[in-house]
Amino acid sequence: MTGLLHEVIARVCKSGSVANATACLLAVASLSSAQAQEPPMFRTQTRLVVLQATVVNRNGDLVTNLDRGAFTVREDGKQQSIAMFGRDDVPVSIGILIDNSGSMRAKRQRVESAALAFVRASNPEDEVFVMNFADEPRLDVPFTTDMRQLEAGIGRVDAIGGTAMRDAVDAAVDYLTAHATRDRHALLVVTDGQDNASVTSLDRVRRKVARSEAIIYAIGLLADEAPPQASRAREELEECAERTGGRALFPERLDDIDATVLDIAHQIRSQYTIAYAPQNQALDGTYRKIRVDARGNERLLVRTRSGYLASRDDNATSSDPPVGR
Repeated sequence: MTGLLHEVIARVCKSGSVANATACLLAVASLSSAQAQEPPMFRTQTRLVVLQATVVNRNGDLVTNLDRGAFTVREDGKQQSIAMFGRDDVPVSIGILIDNSGSMRAKRQRVESAALAFVRASNPEDEVFVMNFADEPRLDVPFTTDMRQLEAGIGRVDAIGGTAMRDAVDAAVDYLTAHATRDRHALLVVTDGQDNASVTSLDRVRRKVARSEAIIYAIGLLADEAPPQASRAREELEECAERTGGRALFPERLDDIDATVLDIAHQIRSQYTIAYAPQNQALDGTYRKIRVDARGNERLLVRTRSGYLASRDDNATSSDPPVGR
């Protein structure tokens, strides 16, 4: 994340977006502290919290022309001072997780085509990995920018078995954390039904994504699923996505998936980067709720991470994020 922060600091200090020298020095000091500590920026071993925010109007259209003064950030209800701000299309480390269970057999060709369209619509400097999952997740393409490798990894014809979606998300977050080289992280999950094969619990996934930098986008192809199972699958996908500042989308028809993935690619490339140094500097293991609002000529909705775990120890459980919705 430090590469992005160097860019943002240089831009805001030069442009005057930082209101005074003291604020600029705070940003530089926060960066210096962050560089001396691991893991990357959003983790609360640093004093700086970095958010990726998507802004839409009441019609769901992206709003991409706001300045720093339009945003208000609150942590646990207390307003925070924005130290850095940016709205550039910067490269992302992306994982594509595709359901390869037996029920996907008839859908795979369209899904594979849409996944490749998603990559082509993304930033050319993005790095992408591909993980297919059925009874268990399998990394078929490690991080690459080579479209031929991605085409080979996405194109699968052996759809068989159950749906271990939670296992796949758990493994994908670990892979991102260990191997991503870009400053921003995202996961795109495509599935057509309720998880019925994972050994990973939903609570573990909730806590894992709460500690992760990754924004999760999910596509649920649930039209053929029975109502009770479809409802549970929808709820789980929405919760995982919304906790991270992402979104879960549910196309009514398989033919709509191309437009859906292109919309997600556009959202990823149109996000704002907002950083603040929390007033509460204690790394005490508590969960801090985040709310970001934006003002404009119309009513605006901001999607970003709902909170973070303020702990030096990534395994701390003294006050894990709430497991309820």
